[in-house]
Amino acid sequence: MSLSIFSFSMKKFLQKISVYLLGIIVLHAVLGSYADGNTDDNYMHFAVPKPQNIIMGDSRGSQAVVSGVLGDKLSGKFDNFSLNIVQSPYGKIYFEALKKKIDPETKEGIFILTVDPWNLALHNRVKNEEEFPEQKSPFKSMQYYSMSPNYEYLLRNYRRSWFKIYLERAEVGRSNTFLHDDGWMEVNISMAKDSVKIRTEKKIEFYRKLAADHHQSEERLTAFKNIITFLQKKGKVYIVRIPAAQGITKIEDEKFPDFNNMMKSVALKYSIDYFNFSKDYGNYTYTDGNHMHKESSKVFSAQIADSILQSRRLK
Repeated sequence: MSLSIFSFSMKKFLQKISVYLLGIIVLHAVLGSYADGNTDDNYMHFAVPKPQNIIMGDSRGSQAVVSGVLGDKLSGKFDNFSLNIVQSPYGKIYFEALKKKIDPETKEGIFILTVDPWNLALHNRVKNEEEFPEQKSPFKSMQYYSMSPNYEYLLRNYRRSWFKIYLERAEVGRSNTFLHDDGWMEVNISMAKDSVKIRTEKKIEFYRKLAADHHQSEERLTAFKNIITFLQKKGKVYIVRIPAAQGITKIEDEKFPDFNNMMKSVALKYSIDYFNFSKDYGNYTYTDGNHMHKESSKVFSAQIADSILQSRRLK
């Protein structure tokens, strides 16, 4: 008698728990469906159709290269697949992510690989691949790059309350860092002279410290070359060096005096173009010395497109 009562009570308990768990799952499914460019700085990279024209790089590239401007001038839809120097430096993890990201049917794509010394560098204390900073990148664990909503991404990488996804959705108002569907990171920040000066000074100090304990990485350069080889089978590859403000450019030139020659050598080896804009740093406005202001980004992106178009005419 007591056993049957226990079994009945357990069954009711399990039914209640099941309803409760189902409710939680449904609630999260609904909240997750509102994920967009406001959710965080990376979500949209994993929630759009697989692209055929791709931009790669770090945060300098994510903000400086406007996918829509390239698309308008080059008659194609572009996806900016750049994150930052911690999560998307050139390496094996970024390469494997690219393989999952790109449309497998791509045959005539345009691929812009943005470079600076930092996304081909490595900290001096790193001794093996397990210590590479991108081991903590979402690229490391993600399997699905074109799912919308992408619950895999949210479960693996979103650390805030999912209610925030709904409450802070773009429909309510775009955040100061808004990731467009095409991967361009639009940053809206005060451009008051004093504010820019303070941010630039902090960024220069950051890169001065970075230069003291980083070196050019053969592992990263090898991965970079492997990416070029992979993409050349699917279209045209272009290497683009994005400028930074004078203070940061000086640090880069002093620490990595052979960087441009190295890029020229890579371009020559693979018979591709290298567009070096680093000496044109004075032509653009920066939010912090490292990242272009969005209006300069549009001008710069048009110049990349013009360089590609001119290269086509010459060939």
